[in-house]
Amino acid sequence: MEQIILFAPLVGAIIGGFGWRVIGEKGAMALTTGLLFLSFALSWVVFLTHDGVTQHIHIMNFIQSGDLDTAWSIRLDRLTAIMLIVVTTVSALVHLYSWGYMAHDANWNEDQRYKARFFAYLSFFTFAMLALVTADSLVQMFFGWEGVGVASYLLIGFYYKKPSANAAAIKAFVVNRVGDFGFSLGIFALFFLTRSVDLDAVFAAAPQLAETELGFLWTHWNAANLIGVLLFIGAMGKSAQLFLHTWLPDAMEGPTPVSALIHAATMVTAGVFLVVRMSPLMEYAPDAKMMVVYIGSATAFFAATVGLVQNDIKRVIAYSTCSQLGYMFVAAGVGAYPVAMFHLLTHAFFKAMLFLGAGSVITAMHHEQDMRNYGGLRKKIPLTFWAMLIGTLAITGVGIPLTTIGFAGFLSKDAIIESAFASGNSFAFWSLVVAACFTSFYSWRLMFMTFWGKPRGDHHAHDHAHESPWTMTVPLGVLAIGSIFAGMLWYGSFFGDHAKMTAFFGIPAHEAQAEGTAPAAAEVAAADHAAPVAGVAPQGAIFFAPDNTVIDDAHHAPAWVKISPFIAMLLGLATAWVFYIAAPATPRKLAELQPVLYRFLLNKWYFDEIYDWLFVNPAKAIGRFLWKRGDGSVIDGLINGIAIGLIPRLTRLAGRFQSGYLFHYAFAMVIGIAVLMFWAVLAGGAH
Repeated sequence: MEQIILFAPLVGAIIGGFGWRVIGEKGAMALTTGLLFLSFALSWVVFLTHDGVTQHIHIMNFIQSGDLDTAWSIRLDRLTAIMLIVVTTVSALVHLYSWGYMAHDANWNEDQRYKARFFAYLSFFTFAMLALVTADSLVQMFFGWEGVGVASYLLIGFYYKKPSANAAAIKAFVVNRVGDFGFSLGIFALFFLTRSVDLDAVFAAAPQLAETELGFLWTHWNAANLIGVLLFIGAMGKSAQLFLHTWLPDAMEGPTPVSALIHAATMVTAGVFLVVRMSPLMEYAPDAKMMVVYIGSATAFFAATVGLVQNDIKRVIAYSTCSQLGYMFVAAGVGAYPVAMFHLLTHAFFKAMLFLGAGSVITAMHHEQDMRNYGGLRKKIPLTFWAMLIGTLAITGVGIPLTTIGFAGFLSKDAIIESAFASGNSFAFWSLVVAACFTSFYSWRLMFMTFWGKPRGDHHAHDHAHESPWTMTVPLGVLAIGSIFAGMLWYGSFFGDHAKMTAFFGIPAHEAQAEGTAPAAAEVAAADHAAPVAGVAPQGAIFFAPDNTVIDDAHHAPAWVKISPFIAMLLGLATAWVFYIAAPATPRKLAELQPVLYRFLLNKWYFDEIYDWLFVNPAKAIGRFLWKRGDGSVIDGLINGIAIGLIPRLTRLAGRFQSGYLFHYAFAMVIGIAVLMFWAVLAGGAH
């Protein structure tokens, strides 16, 4: 079953991409979509029936060289099961949604390869993501990691005739390579110290790594902290965290289904998955965890501020994704790994729905993406309106305070904020509360500008706006169900009491050892705080250090902490209502009063301009120098000058000796023999 889940999308990508001439365009679309729904159904079977015990399913030998042995195996545990349903559910619904959305594309009926190529790219991306989340070794994980990078490049630049799409694809590829370099260095360091890239072997060696020093960059570092930082740098690239986030908004140049697939629930969550997967190591790297917390907090705040003033509907949701990923990293950084996965799961539902809902709005408005040209659409596209309203209620955190009743984001986001408070990190706590207020404001701003008020912009587009076909609305309905109930259904498993979480994530350590099996990573609770020993692999999905009591402490946080996200949500909602419903002239007046701040946020804190000045322009200057001086002056001037001027002259001179007369050649031979004899005499004769 697990092999089918993994390889069904690959089969669809290969046959649909290369065999579309045989099975037809509709056949390729149906095949790729059908195989994704097969993986989707089997993934839910695995998730609902998995008992929390880690399984290793061998597929084939991959790379074997000396100590390096990277057999391709599926690591099936609770963490894998969670990622399987996230990836396959969103991907299957995106495949179905694309039947309706891409049919409105101008190239759909012009290029016969268009349909098959798009669906093949989607399926290939899904296979690469599944290879990443099922990896049982770091090399296999890196294979999937780079695979999703290639697939994202192809999908972001799918409109290859648009220069902006090509530039966005290259930007995403290059920025991710920066993070991937850090990830690869972390893998190299782990193999250098442990002689293995197998996850169980690395986890078992974590205590020794915490006591080891490693030379790097002309100094010595604690090995566990250094490796944790390098791995997190890789995660920063894929998950668009602060400083490596600049590719994410530009990636909106891809088709909207791509935005939902890559930037809502799959590729951008790969970094969170990496940190959580490596939690047995991260628990021995406190400095690396602290870096995760601060970068995550800063990202949540930064992206939320930028989202306040964006006008492109997809860019607003993109910065929302960036901010929500910061929440997940904060949870992982404070050691509340199940809470990070809880928000990853709920976020997949409501953020995918918001992206797909935005695509439905864009389709209805004839591919207009500027919210300033929307307004009054809730009666024109009622199904899309209700779906996006549910997504907004979920992301802003609407629910009943101090209870477990609420939309998905209400429970998972509040759990992160409470965990941040329990960790004692005030910066993280207040950053997330403020970000929650901003999230509410820009989310309701999007809703009010799009669905309320009077129509703005092109009235022809408004008059002809209509609801999307069923292939687009059915995925919205499915995701809406998840956005409502996912938090309440799995709250106890991810953020409940010890018994529920232990039952969900793995066998308790003392029970596993009594049965002769390895301890569960969901609980390492030996009384003497003993760490895993060599040869004993943690069997659960998520590691709990014996002294990590953040989740338990979060349940005992003061009432004001528990209701602070709800108050922040109400404040953001009220402000958005005043700005865009009660007094719609207020935003313009405020922007005119604070032009510097407005431009600062509108230009995304000028990160792109700073990077252009620091990296892009110097690189271009070096390129121009090598072109003008190296290529132009040296190669074209000197070397080509010699080739064009001197060589022909020498050739003509040598040609004069080739007269064709025998007595000329005989005379030259005599002269040569005389010279050789003269040289031999002067040198003292032969020896």
